[in-house]
Amino acid sequence: MPVLHARIATDRAARYLAQFCRHATAMGDGRGHRIRRHGGAGARPAAVRVTEFGDTRGVVEFEPWGRAEFTAEPALLSIRLDAADAAAAARLCAVIGDDLRRFGRLDVEWVAAEPESAPGDPR
Repeated sequence: MPVLHARIATDRAARYLAQFCRHATAMGDGRGHRIRRHGGAGARPAAVRVTEFGDTRGVVEFEPWGRAEFTAEPALLSIRLDAADAAAAARLCAVIGDDLRRFGRLDVEWVAAEPESAPGDPR
């Protein structure tokens, strides 16, 4: 299961977190555009659900592709992406990156997460 992170310097992190969660809610309830517009040809549409949404944290589930956790700090928007596989990771990176570019002209650079240390591992 690929895990990716993005850290975006912005003084409007809470605003972009809220905007993305509202947008995802609209995608999930059928009022907004469908996720398949982002997926490209042959991409299976994802079911979108916002499972947590507050001032500093939001969690969006993209079934069956994965989930994204957003965290807003005073000068930083952080995103953790847990994807089902490499293809799903690529789709989610594109979906989230395209929307944030459109919302605030934000450039999103994804990096692979460091493997977590095993218990007792001195890393």
